[in-house]
Amino acid sequence: MRRFMFEALLCSGICLLSGAVSASDLIMGEPIIGDERAVSAHLGLADLETTEPQAIIDHGRLLFDAKFTTLDGVGRPSATQAEVPVKRRPGAVPSFFRTAGPEANACNGCHNQPNSGGAGEFVANVFTSEGVSDFEFDTLEAQFSNERGTPHLHGSGLVELLAREMTADLHALRRVAVDDARATGQAVAVDLVSKGVDFGQLTVDPDGFIQIDKIEGIDHDLIVRPFSQKGVFTSLRQFSINAMNAHHGIQSDERWGPQWTDSEDFDEDGFKGEISAGDMTAVVLFQASLPTPVQSLPENPILSGAAKQGEALFEQVLCSQCHIKSLPLKSLSFVEPGPYNAAGNMRVSDLDGKSYAFALSSEGLPQNDKGEWLVPVFSDFKRHVIADSEKSHYGNERLSQRFIANDQFLTPRLWGVGSSAPYGHRGDVTTLKEAILHHGGEARASRVAYESLADMDQRKIVEFLKSLKLTSEAK
Repeated sequence: MRRFMFEALLCSGICLLSGAVSASDLIMGEPIIGDERAVSAHLGLADLETTEPQAIIDHGRLLFDAKFTTLDGVGRPSATQAEVPVKRRPGAVPSFFRTAGPEANACNGCHNQPNSGGAGEFVANVFTSEGVSDFEFDTLEAQFSNERGTPHLHGSGLVELLAREMTADLHALRRVAVDDARATGQAVAVDLVSKGVDFGQLTVDPDGFIQIDKIEGIDHDLIVRPFSQKGVFTSLRQFSINAMNAHHGIQSDERWGPQWTDSEDFDEDGFKGEISAGDMTAVVLFQASLPTPVQSLPENPILSGAAKQGEALFEQVLCSQCHIKSLPLKSLSFVEPGPYNAAGNMRVSDLDGKSYAFALSSEGLPQNDKGEWLVPVFSDFKRHVIADSEKSHYGNERLSQRFIANDQFLTPRLWGVGSSAPYGHRGDVTTLKEAILHHGGEARASRVAYESLADMDQRKIVEFLKSLKLTSEAK
């Protein structure tokens, strides 16, 4: 596998390749008077080999912050919001469509609090279908879409690396079980545990049949999908390609290009090459390089002491069973494309075995005695039933996404929660206490334990959660 290593990607931005292109050379290009394109230069895959890492990230930031115009290819008059290329049914539709989209000019139109790549207010909610539909919905009725808030993206490169390592662990366990069943002629059961997270069990029969009924909180292919509130997207790349099409009407070449659609302008808006595979790599690297959320204790000693006590109480009421404080990460090497991308998202097989490797920053990450980096995500990367008949608020969706039960959601990553109000998958919960009290289903016991605490102890847990900040807000 050929790799282009940029070791100091986030620390100094120094490129280890000779003759590298600078940020200004890459992004500025030749000026054109009266040019109203948001992006005047695109990045090819070959450019990734000769461009400074920081310049690639800067180009990704430009694309993330760009207010795309029709001259960039905004809109999809003949294509739908579906993840797979689907033609729109005949009939006039508005250029911007608040429900089914496109409904935004820029990625940071929603991901903007407290800065680019952050979270979004309720007003920035999106309406998601089950993912592969070919219809346009102009109603807020719940049977047509799920309304979702905008999560922050800080630390998302580390999130994807954790998911990749967990997937590799689970696949290795399955592979050993298959080999043992074949060798022994007996059924072999294996516990699916990675990084201390229990995903249930699978059993392999001697004939190779795999019993999957005891797998928990993950798809049956054992791929950990850490993105979206249902946990349905494998990688930042997949998430970003979908979002570019759904929210902006910008189609990536790697999914809507001739290799899949036999067309250079699938959406028939008069523009081809709207976003290249090199551009998409830059967008991914910008998001992957966003800083790690941190704990920032209040300066007031009373509040600081309360937050420290609140952390212990958080453990006491067993919130940490799902919101695991930190998960160990073996490597900070972020390789693009990722190893588990589905078709329509760039894969190593599309590049004749070539890949691009970048080193993420270890700043603020402690190490354990094995030399692994401890990533403070406060999640187990697993889906849980989070609502019941007593507490139904988090089970309010009616449209199933990827065949996942309506009351199941991926455990939210609490790092940065102190900077990303409002709360809940719909962004309709205004306080952390309310968010806790809405927990049902598998979280019922923890909620009841929280409710049994004295009022001041409940407040201390809230003060602890408020201390989990995005870096830009940390003191």
